[in-house]
Amino acid sequence: MIKLFGAVLIIVATTLVGFEFSRHLSERPRQLRLLKSALQSLEAEIMYGHTPLHEASRRLAAQLAKPLSTFFHSFSKKLTDTETTVNEAWEKSLKEIWKSTALKRGEYEIMKQFGETLGRHDRISQQKQIQLTLAHLEREEADAYDKQAKYERMAKSLGFLSGLLLIILLI
Repeated sequence: MIKLFGAVLIIVATTLVGFEFSRHLSERPRQLRLLKSALQSLEAEIMYGHTPLHEASRRLAAQLAKPLSTFFHSFSKKLTDTETTVNEAWEKSLKEIWKSTALKRGEYEIMKQFGETLGRHDRISQQKQIQLTLAHLEREEADAYDKQAKYERMAKSLGFLSGLLLIILLI
């Protein structure tokens, strides 16, 4: 009876690990879509609304889901409450939320590079920088979809099957 209970516990635990890894794979493309949407909204606010950066970030924070809303809220707060450059506020905000995202190092570098150009150029140049960043994120999103298609189902199956293997080895 105890062996059966232990076997069920092992199966459940390894299956949950597989499903968690699978969720992480499916979360990355969703967050990339949200990030692209946020940058497009930022572009509209800058180009057509002539909105200051801190105000545009505050509005974006109200529209987005977590963890991106947290990022833009933190960025807006750093711009208004502290004496810092736009680049420093962007990078600090990025570092604060990065662990809570499903995004990879490549996306971090793209966003960091974008933050270095943010607020330094006129509107037309800023629009070009946003478009360049969106193109890079588009490439990363395609990669994320490929990985999701290849590995999502495998991760779920591998979690369950590794549990079965462990039970067989223990018996």
